[in-house]
Amino acid sequence: MKLTADTTLLEHFYRWERTTPQKVFLKQPFGNEWRDYSWQEAGEQARRLAAYLLSLDLPPHSHIGLVSKNCAEWFISDLAIMMSGHVSVPFFPTLTGEQLHFVMKHSGCKVLLVGKLDDWASMKPGVPKDVLCIAFPNYNPDPDHVQWADIMDSQPPLSTSPIPKLDDLMTVIYTSGTTGNPKGVMLSFGNMAAMLYSSREHLCLDVPDPRVISYLPLCHIAERGVLVNVVYAVGVTVFFAERLDTFAKNLVATRPTHFGGVPRIYAKFQQGVLSKMPQRRLDFLLKIPVINNLIRRKIIKTLGLDAVQVFLVAAAPMPVSLLEWYERLGIVIQEAYGMTENTAIVTVTPRQDVRPGKVGKATPGVQIKLLPGTGEICTKSAANTIGYYNEPEMTAATIDSFGWLHSGDVGELDADGYLKITGRVKEMYKTSKGEYVAPAQIEMGFAVDVFIEQICVMGEGLPQPVGLVVLSELAASSSREAIAAHLTETLDTLNPKLKSYERVQKLVVVKEPWTVENNLMTPSLKIRRMQVEKAFAKQVHDWYGAAGKVIWEVER
Repeated sequence: MKLTADTTLLEHFYRWERTTPQKVFLKQPFGNEWRDYSWQEAGEQARRLAAYLLSLDLPPHSHIGLVSKNCAEWFISDLAIMMSGHVSVPFFPTLTGEQLHFVMKHSGCKVLLVGKLDDWASMKPGVPKDVLCIAFPNYNPDPDHVQWADIMDSQPPLSTSPIPKLDDLMTVIYTSGTTGNPKGVMLSFGNMAAMLYSSREHLCLDVPDPRVISYLPLCHIAERGVLVNVVYAVGVTVFFAERLDTFAKNLVATRPTHFGGVPRIYAKFQQGVLSKMPQRRLDFLLKIPVINNLIRRKIIKTLGLDAVQVFLVAAAPMPVSLLEWYERLGIVIQEAYGMTENTAIVTVTPRQDVRPGKVGKATPGVQIKLLPGTGEICTKSAANTIGYYNEPEMTAATIDSFGWLHSGDVGELDADGYLKITGRVKEMYKTSKGEYVAPAQIEMGFAVDVFIEQICVMGEGLPQPVGLVVLSELAASSSREAIAAHLTETLDTLNPKLKSYERVQKLVVVKEPWTVENNLMTPSLKIRRMQVEKAFAKQVHDWYGAAGKVIWEVER
């Protein structure tokens, strides 16, 4: 079936359920064993759950919440919600009880599907009292909930195959909230179809025996919009990662044909390679004919990436040095740029013409313009959001009367239409000298240093910026003196390339990493810049005046 711009996700699913019923659709790991779900079995479970949801006599297009790590039942639940004519509202599985309560109340969910979670006990108090909860099987289901197995045993499956309209609301995706409360982005079936159709040439949709590993949060637009779309359009087999510590093993077992990640994931892969083979030795081996190809193949196979036809990176700027490092291994990583509000993909770098530092060209059907003065990126396409749920003022402030979506990102367009992201409008700050600084661009320069895991450049009101640094695992075995020398070398190399007012005065090594748990990273692994700056605001002026280029928050 030829891909069209007016085919919904459900119609794609029905095709595979009908034509390849026994083919494996979902593969869920349990230790060394895998539980397989065929397209037919997944469809039957989805139809039973859909029939149960319909039996609740909720108003049409009711909001149904879904909180779980990635697993087979997540896909089945999402299908059931679509089949029942309701609207899915997925939540991050790392939310606190307070955060869950906010999004549950704001979204108006009356039913919540509860799945694979690390700490349901702390989240549970956040569920409003009038919400019906349904528990997934296999993952310590809450006995207070309606049980999945009981629904499967007692509920006859839905006998029809409902087809939604393109302008029907499909999902409300809550942003991860880097600033302020998360907002519920409303996306229609048409939004999803339009995004997939416009980016089809970049996604290698004709690969035989397509496989993916689903590990980024399914409630995030990168995984939900791109991976799920490709899965249903192409009939992909989906493998899951069981836990963080089994991810590498699960990835090798998957041998995906399509792989997408955030820059942090690709940096982790790099650090894993360099922990076993220092960069100097790798550089030496890659210069030797014949051996270089063996080394490349061995590294890629060990990572489980030897069958990948498409590598994508999105959600944050990809350091040029990291792109070039992978290119030396024969891996071409295509950058994609987009956001929840325009359904994940606005631009993609063409595989045959990757330009490091730029996030590609607009996909067909997408228009881009930059606002005079600020350079803010605005987009217009059939993939643009309907708006923010229950937030008309925010919607009006984001989508203007001409249909242009104002992204909040700042960028530049070259003569060939390639887009470069230079920062965020709200993240730019003014130094004490009156100059505006875009910290994201400075932070990109530190990506070459494998001793740096995370960095946040701050300095509003200071003469020059200061960089807060979280060390990588590679730095753990080094002495304080060696680390300081390494960071100083990076600083001395980078600063001459920056404008005078952008040059970083100090690097401060902080004692604790920034994580989702301490609320200094979003569930999608972005730094919560405002929270980081607030946490260190009282100390940064003292650090600025201290001697030396590298400062330690505490003695190691």
